[in-house]
Amino acid sequence: MLTADVLIPVYRPGDLLEELIRRLRAQSVPVGRMILMNTEKAYFPKELLSRYEGLEVHHVTKAQFDHGGTRDQGMRMSRADVVVCMTQDAMPADRDLLKHLLSPFESPEVWAAYARQLPAEGCSEIERYTRGFNYPKEDCIKSREDLTRLGVKAFFCSNVCAAWRRDRYLELGGFEKRTIFNEDMIYAGKLLNAGGKIVYCAGARVIHSHNYSAIQQFHRYFDLAVSQKMHPEVFAGVSSESEGMRLVKKSMLHCLRIRKPWLIGTVVTQNAGKLLGYKLGQRYQKLPRGVIRMCTMNQSFWQEERT
Repeated sequence: MLTADVLIPVYRPGDLLEELIRRLRAQSVPVGRMILMNTEKAYFPKELLSRYEGLEVHHVTKAQFDHGGTRDQGMRMSRADVVVCMTQDAMPADRDLLKHLLSPFESPEVWAAYARQLPAEGCSEIERYTRGFNYPKEDCIKSREDLTRLGVKAFFCSNVCAAWRRDRYLELGGFEKRTIFNEDMIYAGKLLNAGGKIVYCAGARVIHSHNYSAIQQFHRYFDLAVSQKMHPEVFAGVSSESEGMRLVKKSMLHCLRIRKPWLIGTVVTQNAGKLLGYKLGQRYQKLPRGVIRMCTMNQSFWQEERT
């Protein structure tokens, strides 16, 4: 039987983190270690460590935190066969999350798997539809041969809840040690190009969604484009925008189908923010540093000089 640890970066954790830990401890498949990579020691509730067996915390400063590098530190602390990366706001929907997420690893060709994300309570209609578009009810297996058909979506493997085969992870060098974000897709691209397979497990379900504004989408997609631009070895020549246009069209049709045509305005503004942010991010090397700081959602990344 495969062993599995769980790795969770945390920042100013509240009650949701303890609920996440309780649900992980109640899984039908046992969790080994729960490795918390906490940003800023002063914000961590120390009493958590005495309440739960197998829970450990490692502290970094805000200046040290990096989406790829900090996760990589935690991955290398594990000795399990598989490490499941999660975020502190992703909640297992039932007791079989890990059971479903780990089952594809019975095949040695599978080097990664990721879970379905369900909309949280209070999720907006457009975000609810987007969740269903990006995380459908059907399983999917992705390999290098699917790049032409799927484009950049072949690399999709969200660290909101994703499992990684640890020995292959170490062989391939793991997550980028310094990245603005998108560490999961960058590594997934290398994984596919090395001959591994990624499985989307629709039966492995977490509750996770955000009601981002158009401005927040702008910042997020600016950083997404920067991450892709910084890694041409993964993303060059891979289609990135056709899937986005397909989502826009289907979202508009959904608004008409549910007889809420006024929501089309939200679809337009949200996706205008995404497109503008993405286009500017693709050209970040030509932008003044002050403009970059206005566009990014990750200010600390730009404290060092970038090329």
